Amino acid sequence: MFSEIAPPMQAMSPSPPSVTRLFDIPRYQAATFPLESSLAEKVNGQWVRYDTGSVLEQINAVSRGLIALGIQRGDKIAIVSNNRPQWNFIDLGAQQIGAVVVPLYPTISESDYRYILAHAEVRKVFVSDRELYGKMMRINADTGSLRKVYTFDEIPEAPHWTEVTMAAGTISQEEVEARMAEIAPGDLATIIYTSGTTGTPKGVMLSHRNMLCGIQSCLFFLPVKPGHRAISFLPLCHIFERMVLYVYLYTGVSVHYAENMETIGPNIQEVRPHFFTTVPRLLEKVYERISAKARTLGGFKRMIFNWSMSVGVKYSIEEDFTPWYRLQLWVARKLVFDKWYEALGGNLVGIVTGAAPLNPKMCKLFSAAGIAVREGYGQTEAAPVVSFNRFDAGLAKEGTVGVPIPNVEVKIADNGEICVRGENVMLGYYKNPEETAKAIDAEGWLHTGDVGEWVEGKFIRLTDRLKEIFKTSNGKYVAPQPIENAFKESFYIEQMMVIGENRKFTAALIVPSFPKLGEWCRAHGVPFDENNRAAVLAHPKVQELFQKQCNRYNERFSQTEKVKKFVLLPDEWTIEGGELTPTMKPRRKAILGKYGQQAEEIYRED
Repeated sequence: MFSEIAPPMQAMSPSPPSVTRLFDIPRYQAATFPLESSLAEKVNGQWVRYDTGSVLEQINAVSRGLIALGIQRGDKIAIVSNNRPQWNFIDLGAQQIGAVVVPLYPTISESDYRYILAHAEVRKVFVSDRELYGKMMRINADTGSLRKVYTFDEIPEAPHWTEVTMAAGTISQEEVEARMAEIAPGDLATIIYTSGTTGTPKGVMLSHRNMLCGIQSCLFFLPVKPGHRAISFLPLCHIFERMVLYVYLYTGVSVHYAENMETIGPNIQEVRPHFFTTVPRLLEKVYERISAKARTLGGFKRMIFNWSMSVGVKYSIEEDFTPWYRLQLWVARKLVFDKWYEALGGNLVGIVTGAAPLNPKMCKLFSAAGIAVREGYGQTEAAPVVSFNRFDAGLAKEGTVGVPIPNVEVKIADNGEICVRGENVMLGYYKNPEETAKAIDAEGWLHTGDVGEWVEGKFIRLTDRLKEIFKTSNGKYVAPQPIENAFKESFYIEQMMVIGENRKFTAALIVPSFPKLGEWCRAHGVPFDENNRAAVLAHPKVQELFQKQCNRYNERFSQTEKVKKFVLLPDEWTIEGGELTPTMKPRRKAILGKYGQQAEEIYRED
């Protein structure tokens, strides 16, 4: 059945025996390297810091309060909030008494909230603000099991989360310790509902052991150490950032939560972090802003910038450099790249990206600037890490998602599907044995649905999603993701979806980057009206611009894969509009359903 197998890497030194469950991690920090600033948030313009002792006190108070309020082992607690220390207090406080945490995105629809809260039989919900509180109260009557909604922000009409800790006085810490003693590593810790690109969200059940498999593997390969600072801005409800948060606590890294996505730049300057995780799009936006500023420079300065970029794109994270290139890189850093490094705080030892493919050009340029960027791969069902490029020599390769983590086996099936087996593989889908049986076979292999291949026998390269590969009417298969990823390297293409199933040729729906397109139009004498995008996109010069983009990137692909025609769309795809999942992945069926008429226009002549 399987064509290639990678055995698990040799296990590293065992972790301290006291860390066998997620809520053991803060205790490990307290015993090993207590911090003056374990968790920090910005409130009213000032950073508020919690030392390790205070973090433990809050976690224990939440545990006692939940017991006093009648929460039993196995009860579900939902958190719907932006990143903040209170998120962690509820998460770990609930886990300590055997409650199961259900984290949810603040951006999903009310219908999704209604389904998930009812399906998981959630008892209590903690939300961040008035808007989310209003949503929860509107659907409260439909969920059956929901008892009370608390807010982290102080809202006069809503119960504040401190009502839970205020109830703690009636319960002793000994009772919390007794409950903790009953919780085994294999017990259910959290249920994370998948984004639902193909239908109803499924609840991924993860145990403490599942999560710790990835956490303890990453401890040995991330360049962080006690006393380092990290900034966190990816949602904690996403398994990627939540897992990394546990790693920070485990390794004694001080965590600072960004205020919001708009303040990441200023917050980075304030925190001067040593490490953070991100999605590739953020790095692309940083580069786009730098490039836009460079276009305003005078002749000589712009020439220096362009020369430095030409040096940067030749960088390789495998670092097999000639003396001549090392000299060029040193000059480029002194003239240009050191400013990038300072703009990101001046202390960075590494960045890890996930959730979407990393443009190799971004990896090269930021790494050339002394900012080591590494790409990883995983999915919620694998808790979530399968592989990632390391910061050690010989264990990183551009264009791949790295080497499998220790104690995890990876197979590539005959059809190219990546299959995973190990202690990281989920317990199953909540209340859904049929889907569980489809995902995990009788031998314990998780079928990821991702298509990939081995590079040099140890690196994994992703090529597409199994269900997204389509066949044209002439019987040729097309994998859309590599085409989309290549085309989105263009500054003028913000979003793109390749189509062509059962058609004579491959085509695309394209959403332009309107800020970039506006700059181009003004520079080329094309009228640009933000309120009449359709007219802008219909302009012959704009059509010619995007045809040139297609011609440029089509050179990388076979005749069958080349985008023969395209249509430009005036509206961005959003989570609220239903075109994107909360993790920003395209809902292909929804997009094709919404823009079916435009797609038909492409093929009308055929």
